[in-house]
Amino acid sequence: MNYRPYLFGGAIALSLAGAAIAQQNMDAVDVTAQEIRPGVAVLFGNGGNIGVSHGEDGTLIVDDQFAPLVPKIQAAIAGLGASPVKFLVNTHWHFDHSGGNEPFGQAGAIIVAQTRVRDRLVAGGTVAGNTSPPAPKAALPVVTYDRGISFHLNGDTIDVIHTGGGHTDGDSAIYWHKANVLHTGDLMMHKSGFPFVDLSSGGNVEHLLVSLDQLIAMTDADTVIIPGHGPLATRADLIAWRAMIATAVERVQALKTAGRTLEQARAAKPLAGLSNAPDAFVSEDAFVESIWGSLEAHGR
Repeated sequence: MNYRPYLFGGAIALSLAGAAIAQQNMDAVDVTAQEIRPGVAVLFGNGGNIGVSHGEDGTLIVDDQFAPLVPKIQAAIAGLGASPVKFLVNTHWHFDHSGGNEPFGQAGAIIVAQTRVRDRLVAGGTVAGNTSPPAPKAALPVVTYDRGISFHLNGDTIDVIHTGGGHTDGDSAIYWHKANVLHTGDLMMHKSGFPFVDLSSGGNVEHLLVSLDQLIAMTDADTVIIPGHGPLATRADLIAWRAMIATAVERVQALKTAGRTLEQARAAKPLAGLSNAPDAFVSEDAFVESIWGSLEAHGR
């Protein structure tokens, strides 16, 4: 991940204090491409990792980071020998994953997303203190789905699956059957500390665990995983990520069941030792609050 977090009073806030600031200082960002399997690649830059399917049937990308980076993203795609983007899938609505929608839409890409993603882009909103205005028409998905959709493209079947969410209420994972590659969106953030459960966008840690169970069931030891942020991962990494989250939930649930208040739960430091990322995107206190809010939503 190429941006750093700031935490204010336990609330999560991105280092990019709003979409306008998010568009600054992008000149120094390099967008690099890594071929994973024939016809399948990942782009790393600033924001969510971008998955790429390329070949004779056209180019599909998963997520698109920020608008100022689109020329660099397009150049990296061309460097793969790929044609301009034909299909663009958003894993969710957050601005570091859908910020490039408008220029890609204007360039002719067909934008595809889960129904709630379009709804949230239409409405705009605030994520961790960062306000995104209602998206212009060119940035909106023109194809939406409830549970999922499949592309038969470049010699592979690419399933786009709404798992039920967890990070937000509109999360989708993307699976290449033949290539055996899985893009998790922000359902997994590899080597980035604790997950960001965006309660304001319908996220819930218990839904996240259910979604992760589905992803684990889809994978095997040979699956290459593109996480929402961080380096490429394996099924073992995904299992470890899920186990860490489950342990965190158990610890916070135990404090809540014992009658502790949220403030007392935070003070007890129940997540000590769970994260191996000292410069984590989400602080221990912030994740405790997300777990607490998720449990409250389920009456637990």
